[in-house]
Amino acid sequence: MVNVEITESAQAYLKDLLDRQKDNDGIGIRMFVASPGTAQAETCIAYCRPGEEKEEDVAVELNGFTAWFEGRSLPFLEDAKVDYATDRMGGQLTIRAPNSKMPRVNDDSPLEDRINYVLYNDVNPSLASHGGNVSLVEVTDDMIAVLQFGGGCQGCGSVAITLKQGIEVQLMDKLPELKGIRDVTDHTDRSNAYM
Repeated sequence: MVNVEITESAQAYLKDLLDRQKDNDGIGIRMFVASPGTAQAETCIAYCRPGEEKEEDVAVELNGFTAWFEGRSLPFLEDAKVDYATDRMGGQLTIRAPNSKMPRVNDDSPLEDRINYVLYNDVNPSLASHGGNVSLVEVTDDMIAVLQFGGGCQGCGSVAITLKQGIEVQLMDKLPELKGIRDVTDHTDRSNAYM
């Protein structure tokens, strides 16, 4: 099942673009995520001529054309929205895919995915205000989440407080199977430290 909303205005805009293509008989669009599940993830819409769709793609009939969704990208396209809004300069097509960098997880997802989801959605947005971030290195056999800080958090004098009173509390509260958190960052490098 495809859980992507393509608004009426976006469908009309895309149909107009498709109608302008040479040999447009049967041309549609294909939506996918390049580098899904990474910080570099990019949600893309491309022309899809007959025969260019892939076997695992899922087809959805829209107003006058077919949209193909890459099967591998579907978890990363969950809750995505494509919209078109007119403005003084003509208009703009926007794609919002909140799960492209990290798909929605549930209780059955691997622990690493659930940790990354909390870090990406709950922890890193607040660290970003200081130019920092934290990422998961590994989960040890004794259920310790090994983390590494970057950006403004590397070498920051407040990182121990952030780790124990902020990140550890959030992770342990949401993921009770974790037994603890460990930081492996080299905090002697203070070149980008926030404090």
